[in-house]
Amino acid sequence: MENNNKMKLEFLSHSKNEAFARSVIACFALGLNPSISEIADIKTAVSEAVTNAIVHGYPSSVGTIVLESEIDGDVLHINVFDDGVGIENIDDALEPFFTTKPDDERSGMGFTIMKSFMDEVRVESKKGEGTKVYMLKKFRADE
Repeated sequence: MENNNKMKLEFLSHSKNEAFARSVIACFALGLNPSISEIADIKTAVSEAVTNAIVHGYPSSVGTIVLESEIDGDVLHINVFDDGVGIENIDDALEPFFTTKPDDERSGMGFTIMKSFMDEVRVESKKGEGTKVYMLKKFRADE
């Protein structure tokens, strides 16, 4: 039996929507029969990506965040997009402890956390045009 599914969610960059995105992705991923630990990993990675979009993508305005996900066999693809201010230097942003907001008590560990919980993380961004975070998690095939 094929295990394929897709979803797309758009929401405003309000901090309360971070919990909403976590819940939605957890429910969507249930189609892969994940462990509690795998659900926690996915929720944490999405939380970090959405929080980055809220805090850094739209620092002084409200914008739209898109959460897309696709189940393709035993692989979960998760994409988080914003059309906010973008990242000036992606290489710097991907470094552990790098933050553009040290006065806001930001740890600079968002991308590092995403990478630790997902099998692949890729980031694309253009200054003034927004950021796209692509994540992938592989699950064991049911026997």
